[in-house]
Amino acid sequence: DYNQEDTSFRLNSETLQKVNRLFSLYKGTHNFHNFTSQKGPRDPSAKRYITHMSCGEPFVRQEAEFAVITVRGQSFMMHQIRKMIGLVIAVVKGYVDEAVIERSWGEDKVDVPKAPGLGLVLERVHFDRYNKRFGGDGIHETLEWTEEKEAIAAFKDKHIYPSIVETELNEKSMVNWMATLYIHDFEATATGNQERK
Repeated sequence: DYNQEDTSFRLNSETLQKVNRLFSLYKGTHNFHNFTSQKGPRDPSAKRYITHMSCGEPFVRQEAEFAVITVRGQSFMMHQIRKMIGLVIAVVKGYVDEAVIERSWGEDKVDVPKAPGLGLVLERVHFDRYNKRFGGDGIHETLEWTEEKEAIAAFKDKHIYPSIVETELNEKSMVNWMATLYIHDFEATATGNQERK
């Protein structure tokens, strides 16, 4: 219900809690065939395991509010993360009931909105199994970057975040996407009725 161009908007704590509760629904193994293209509901490769998903505390850059969403899983399909975020935004904004998340894992086709890709960053590849199996054997080193943690954070703050912020403020990819989200029809695809599209 807010003007998407209004950069004075600030996310309140209740909404952030709701977002994180919805993101937590993605945890575990689910059939994400509706979160990518060219995967059918019975394709075993559409099942993906998510270990963590959360939205951090918002922060302000150049008078606009941003937040970091962290997703950790075994592997991801094309557009999966963007659609996971897009669907939660649609639920939080009230365009569809949260039951759509569970429905999207079923066999019916659900047209899940795809949030813009700006800001999607592969931050870290985890080698937990390798580290557990070989890391302490005296021959192999663990594959971790704990010593570089501060340098990585500094690089993100100096180069990555400013680029994302500047691009969003200039191109308004999220603002433009949010302005069209209300026309998305979640129910038509569940029943196979595509007339409105």
